[in-house]
Amino acid sequence: MTTRRTAIAGMVTALVLGLTGAGTAASAAPDTTATDATAVPGDAYKRTELFFGGSTPDGGVITPAEFELFLDKEVTPAFPDGLTWAEVHGQWMGGKEDSYLLIILYPYGDRQANREIEEIRTDYKSQFAQESVLRADSTERVSF
Repeated sequence: MTTRRTAIAGMVTALVLGLTGAGTAASAAPDTTATDATAVPGDAYKRTELFFGGSTPDGGVITPAEFELFLDKEVTPAFPDGLTWAEVHGQWMGGKEDSYLLIILYPYGDRQANREIEEIRTDYKSQFAQESVLRADSTERVSF
């Protein structure tokens, strides 16, 4: 068993040395043959997801038509290049409710986007008596 472990350890060492170029007289030059075909396509964009509650405190429901009207008046003017929304199901404070998910992708350098998104959140909370609109931000690579 010890001989087998020693042989395996030797193979692993040889593999590591071969992969790193260590133990050779001359190290290989870095690979400069990468082409545009191997590069990740797209530009840096920010992705903001907003989660809107679909119920009002009095037990009412915010209908898809009401949500679309909100989008038309409040969101589309701020992000006319496009957006995605979907009806989703969620939980908030122990209760389940139908909700709406809005996904907005915008150029990383868009300095007005944050202000616009915060206005959208504030307007929705005010218009539909919501405690919160969840916001999640990330960075993405986007190509059209």
